[in-house]
Amino acid sequence: MITLRSNLDVADNSGAKKISFIGVLGRKGKRHAMVGDIIRGSVKAAIPNSPIKKGEVVRAVVVRTHFPVKRKDGLVVKFDKNACVVIDKQNNPRATRVFGPVVRELRSRFSKILSLAPEAI
Repeated sequence: MITLRSNLDVADNSGAKKISFIGVLGRKGKRHAMVGDIIRGSVKAAIPNSPIKKGEVVRAVVVRTHFPVKRKDGLVVKFDKNACVVIDKQNNPRATRVFGPVVRELRSRFSKILSLAPEAI
């Protein structure tokens, strides 16, 4: 579970490094996000000369959370840090690579992100 003003690592090569969580898209008044939610965030750190600049407001999808993800079969998945992938308006990733594992719950809505990731847990 990610709350307002939480800092997330960016798990792709889009140029952004850290994003601060502003809000959840599509859920009015919701103050926290889970894995698979589309969020709006402000870029806090970026690589020099990248297409995404510091201070830019971007859309992203949450791919890893420190809060446990519980599945129907009883398995609990938990990561060390919160991470997201920057996306465009058509829900396609703006990057060409995704670093680190992502959860399988993204399979139904974000199959392109799942295909770019090296491992799905």
